[in-house]
Amino acid sequence: MISNRAAQWMAARNLHYGWVVAITTFLTMLATAGAMGSAGVMIQPLHQEFGWDIADISSAMAVRLVLFGLLGPFAAAFMNHFGVRQVVTFALALIMSGIVLSLFMTQVWQLVALWGVVIGVGTGMTALVLGATVATRWFSKSRGLVVGLMTASNATGQLVFLPLLAAMTEAYGWRTALTFTVVVISAAMLLVLLLMRDYPSDVGLPAYGETAVTPAPKQDHKFLATLYSPIGALRHASKSGTFWVLFGTFFVCGLSTNGLIQTHWISICGDFGMAAVTAASTLAVIGIFDFFGTIFAGWLSDRYDNRWLLFWFYGLRGLSLVYLSLSGFSFVELSVFAIFYGLDWVATVPPTVKLAAAEFGRERAGLIFGWVFAGHQIGAATAAFGAGFLKSDFNTYMPALQIAGVMCMIAAVSVLLLRKPGTAKLVPQPA
Repeated sequence: MISNRAAQWMAARNLHYGWVVAITTFLTMLATAGAMGSAGVMIQPLHQEFGWDIADISSAMAVRLVLFGLLGPFAAAFMNHFGVRQVVTFALALIMSGIVLSLFMTQVWQLVALWGVVIGVGTGMTALVLGATVATRWFSKSRGLVVGLMTASNATGQLVFLPLLAAMTEAYGWRTALTFTVVVISAAMLLVLLLMRDYPSDVGLPAYGETAVTPAPKQDHKFLATLYSPIGALRHASKSGTFWVLFGTFFVCGLSTNGLIQTHWISICGDFGMAAVTAASTLAVIGIFDFFGTIFAGWLSDRYDNRWLLFWFYGLRGLSLVYLSLSGFSFVELSVFAIFYGLDWVATVPPTVKLAAAEFGRERAGLIFGWVFAGHQIGAATAAFGAGFLKSDFNTYMPALQIAGVMCMIAAVSVLLLRKPGTAKLVPQPA
């Protein structure tokens, strides 16, 4: 296989193949982020072409975000059972089929079925849990940095794709923009088939930062046991106060990022007379700052107390959202917001992953983080629907921005309830 020959070639030059797997995962998550981000440019075109109410369109996007999150722990279990490459390939095929079929939809229920269910399931299998799983399996050293890199690809991709998709939608229509997304995902699938491997031992290597090759863990091949494993993980994690703090704060993370800003940003700016392409470009600036901010957050999480990192990340995000709601959306005001909010877009992910791994152990970290991430997406779905509802009732998005800002400040205080890693008692694990 190409991967085996590449691993041997790199090992002879003192390079670790884990970085190839990490880059492949990075590009895959970047491609699927384009599918997630494309939803933001579809709201107004669908409203204008079919006359669908924005609240109805938002409800379909909310279903997508819920499934995107709820599939996380099960995606981790499926990766343990079937392998990362097989699960990711299936997920990419599912996303492509949902997008292609949506080119021909004419009814709201079709939007819900395709963008809510099919694409929601597909993207849920390639979400942050994929990055966390790859980082945990392939890296012992620099794991926080790798998680930051993966997180940056997922979040930044959703933002950076928007200007291009918005320009294509304005010039050629939303169907052309979605067709471009299918091409990008097809390229990502090819990379996964050629380069992705499940464990370092598959190419005869130890994890990066270790010296001994660890055989891949023996899996229970009973499918029902695989389906139950996320439920069992949740049952044991729910006994820990740390889990509920991480779940609750990540709910707020989703509420204040992709559920609100990513989904409704173009519509929010449109209320102030800003063109869709210009608004999407502003969101891309947020994505650029997010890329560096999230990687830097991963670097910090390897060196400093992750509780205090989360305190500052949530607190500053809350202040930036309140500031935006009180601004006049001028160029200077949006620039200030883009810098501070962008640096903090998903900087909360690396510290959250590190805290989950410290509390529940390396082997169960993927499953537990999957449930924490489900909280993130439930919060995102709440904001996606709630902001649309508030817009329909009050004809403004400002209350939604203010509510999200206050919730971030509450999350900042809540995270200080956690005990310092290493002092908390681990949740009892089943044999």
